Amino acid sequence: MDVNVELLYDLVNEAVTEALEAQAGGGEIRISNRLSEGEVIFRDPSGKDVKVMPARTFFKKVTSVREKLRVMEQRINNHPGLTDKDKVELQVYLTRCYGSLTTFNFLFREAKEGFKGSSG
Repeated sequence: MDVNVELLYDLVNEAVTEALEAQAGGGEIRISNRLSEGEVIFRDPSGKDVKVMPARTFFKKVTSVREKLRVMEQRINNHPGLTDKDKVELQVYLTRCYGSLTTFNFLFREAKEGFKGSSG
């Protein structure tokens, strides 16, 4: 039986993404209105632009990290080979990752869509 691995991956990825969106309240997460047409510019100390990208692209990259963290969290929680202690320990690291990402909450149109760390 020939299985198209790429097609299978795309189908599973799409299904997981849709499930996560539904679990998070559904709908597309939107960028802040004031940044929707903006740019993200990284400059070196001399003032030379090193990387310039549309704010929407940067926003999609940041929210993609969140999607991947959520998938990882689900896989950890459902992994049969991990003890509860292991799961809790790994959850602490995930929470710290989310906490580090709170820096980017200004990108979100709705505050409730932003990242939450250990206090959220």
